[in-house]
Amino acid sequence: MSRTTVHLLRHGEVHNPDGILYGRLEGYRLSERGQQMARRVAEVLHGNGHDIRRVVASPLQRAQETALPTAQAYGLDVGTDERLIEAANDFEGTTVGSRRGSLASPRYWRRYVNPARPSWGEPYRDQVARMTAVVGDVRRGLADGGEALLVSHQLPIWVTRLFLERRPLWHDPRRRQCSLASLTSLTFDGTRLVGLAYWEPAADLVAGALDLLPGGSGAAIPRSAAQQERGSEGSA
Repeated sequence: MSRTTVHLLRHGEVHNPDGILYGRLEGYRLSERGQQMARRVAEVLHGNGHDIRRVVASPLQRAQETALPTAQAYGLDVGTDERLIEAANDFEGTTVGSRRGSLASPRYWRRYVNPARPSWGEPYRDQVARMTAVVGDVRRGLADGGEALLVSHQLPIWVTRLFLERRPLWHDPRRRQCSLASLTSLTFDGTRLVGLAYWEPAADLVAGALDLLPGGSGAAIPRSAAQQERGSEGSA
């Protein structure tokens, strides 16, 4: 059976000087640093021999802009899939800035009734269902192998990873391992998931980012299969 890899890429840093929880709001573009992150991802993927054959993004501006450099590097168009969009959230449009403690105000308490669902936005299971559906569709489109890049958002990517690793979907947002411009790479042998890797091609740029939601960070960058084969030949 053919081996395929579907990379789930979180968008780069957003220009958000007012500290808005922007969610699905239109008009939030990448910052200059975010554009650097997007270019870095393209450089690392292309420079390390990754066989990207499709690039698909959430319809939101920040995701489309993050996808563009990789698509250009491979001579591809950026496809759009609504299923990759950010999670719906009742706090969308709230100005928080550095005062994240303001979300603990009593006026918001009713939204915290069921954090396992969660009661303040799109259910985790619904996010997983739409994300795994688009991953499946794209994987089937890579009938003869290769790789695809899907650009989405932190929460949908993270809960999809939790689901695939058979972990509970409810979680502490501070423990998400899905930093800006990070890749969660799913490798399949036919229909079977045989590998899941997390890596950050732009880890050095993330360190100085201002628009950064909670989450952990790890900077390991796995080599492509082609690189690994070349390395083995050189050491033989």
